[in-house]
Parts: sequence; C-alpha cells; structure tokens
Amino acid sequence: MFSLQTMFGKGDKFYGLLEESAEAARESAKAMHQLVTRADRSPVMAAFTTTRAREKALHAQIGEELVNTFVTALDREDIEALNSALYKIPKTIEKFAERYVIVADRLQGVDFGQRAVLLEQSADVVVDMIAQLRQGLKIGPVKKLRDQLHALEAEADRLLLDPYRTLYAEGSDPLRAILTKDLFELIEKAVDKCRDVGNVVYAIVLKNS
Repeated sequence: MFSLQTMFGKGDKFYGLLEESAEAARESAKAMHQLVTRADRSPVMAAFTTTRAREKALHAQIGEELVNTFVTALDREDIEALNSALYKIPKTIEKFAERYVIVADRLQGVDFGQRAVLLEQSADVVVDMIAQLRQGLKIGPVKKLRDQLHALEAEADRLLLDPYRTLYAEGSDPLRAILTKDLFELIEKAVDKCRDVGNVVYAIVLKNS
C-alpha cells in the first residue's frame, strides 16, 4: 500500500547517498596524502582510480534519483548543489595526482605533506557536516564545523604564499618553481572545494531553521 511513510523513506535515501559521496571525497584526500609521502605510487594511483569511479557513479546516481523520486528529504536544488560541490573535491584532487606523478622526480625535497594533511582534515570536516543533515538541521553544530573549514582554508592560503619567496629567490630552476606553484595551488583549490561544501550545508541549515 502506498503511504506517506513510504514516500519519505524514499526521500531519505539522499542522506545516505550524500554521505557516501562525502566519504569518497575523504578517501581521495587520504590517497593524495599517501601519494606525496610514499615512494611506491602505483598502489595509490590504483586507489585513486577506484575512488574516482565510485564518486562519478554516486554523482550520477544522485542525479537519477532526483528525477525518479517524488518526495526528497531536502529541497531538490539543495541536493543538486551539494552533489555538485562534493563532486568537485575528488575531481580537483585527481588533477593534482595526474600532474604530480609526471613531475614528482623533479620536485624531490618539496614538502607537499603538510598541505595534504590540511586537505585531509578539511575532508574529515566535510564528512561530519554532511552527517549533520540527518540530525534535524541544527545550526549550532553546523556553524562550528563551518568555522573549522574556514580556519583550515585560511591556513591553506597562508601555506600557499609562504614558500614562494624561497622558490623564486633561489632562482636555480625556474621550471621547478612553476611546477611547485601549480601543484600547491591545486591543493589549496581542493581545500576551497571543501569549504564550498560547508557553505552549502550551512545555507541549507539557515534556510530551514
């Protein structure tokens, strides 16, 4: 028998799909950290491929479910915004990974680990924020998590600018400096994408509070 409970049960599946998408983004961030800190990159790149395929499938599934579901747990435009924002995190990380494996041998001695840790921490907060959507859209906990994301983004911005003086002052290898700058900016961009997810979640909570 058709019932409102059945309708809303179908709508609730979006919580689970968005949580899976956030977890896939976190797995990408973890893989990136391993990529820049381990000598053997082949297993890590295989993990990237698996995680990226999972994220693409989730992105497509959420879009399909929006078409086929009459009642959704959140407003459709909010689900679409979150789906798009979450998708961009591993997409940006993948760009970093693809470029890094090509030029890593030329960038020996450049520390990407500290920035990778910041990205991983940002992805952890994203997972926590998406999980909050099930908890009644409470503004207090969500605001606290959003503030953490903004603090991590500010630190990523600081780290982005910090090494430039040394890179360009050395002047021994201009191409090395350019490649390093490009990769640093991609990590900072990935942190920005995490912040964007946090802003979408916060806007949803404000709208429904």
